[in-house]
Amino acid sequence: MTDAAKLADALSKDELRRLSTPSAVKATLSLIGNWAMIVGAFALAIIWPNPLSILASILLLGGRQLGLAVLNHDCAHNAFYKSQRLNDFVGHWLTGGPINVSVYAYRAYHLKHHKYAGTKEDPDLTLVKGYPVTRDSLRRKFIRDFTGQTGVRDTIYELKKFRLPKHAPWLAFHVVLLASLAAVGALWAYALWWAARLFAYPAIVRLRLIGEHGVAINRLSSDPRENTGTTRANWIERIFIAPNSVNFHLEHHHFAAVPGYNLPEMHRLLSSRGYYRGFDCIASSYADVLRRAIREDAPNMVAAE
Repeated sequence: MTDAAKLADALSKDELRRLSTPSAVKATLSLIGNWAMIVGAFALAIIWPNPLSILASILLLGGRQLGLAVLNHDCAHNAFYKSQRLNDFVGHWLTGGPINVSVYAYRAYHLKHHKYAGTKEDPDLTLVKGYPVTRDSLRRKFIRDFTGQTGVRDTIYELKKFRLPKHAPWLAFHVVLLASLAAVGALWAYALWWAARLFAYPAIVRLRLIGEHGVAINRLSSDPRENTGTTRANWIERIFIAPNSVNFHLEHHHFAAVPGYNLPEMHRLLSSRGYYRGFDCIASSYADVLRRAIREDAPNMVAAE
């Protein structure tokens, strides 16, 4: 197989058909697992309240908020369950609702990202167009995230757009969360959700975006191996910053119909068959992503931009 191997030579039609077929069992387990970790994060701080457990709870919740966003993303692609009605329900109420993201609005926006990926019309290009950046610039960005500046700004923007019934799932989630915490005598733990949302989630999302397109070789290339990246995350990274196989973004851009729970297998098949050979599109970890995101001269990696 040559360095510029064709995708059709690396993945058969039967394999692609199998990988693209949603599994109700895998989807439901992913959904339950994400919510179980949210419940567990609250339980950790409530049962053993101390600075370390509270910090761990906030970080876990931040990661699981992204986890909900990832599952909502799969629902937006109608790739989580076979049924579009079920994808819409799960995306609207169980994944998008808690993070105040309408699956319908997100679907309309996000499909443009896939349609125009590798071009200047990509609506997500503005999120990463400045990378790589200087070390000081990257430090300032994460300081804004961890000090809540980014989270407060984004939350104010979201609340200004709040409308019923569009955002009814978000309101319902907070009512249920408050009632549940009050029932166990831990109403104070409600602050954990907002601490994660304001101080952890923005930094996690920023790191995800950098890994997906920020350190791409050429964001104006038509080849996903040049305009998108994948990160091989270890188990700690998968818990806190790369939930639900979100790190396999390059594979997702090749076939958006492949559910997230099948992306790791797709990555293994393509890697073992040399499809990525000759392309610097795979980061070994999120520490590697950060190294790639820093250049003291901060050249603009988007050709002709």
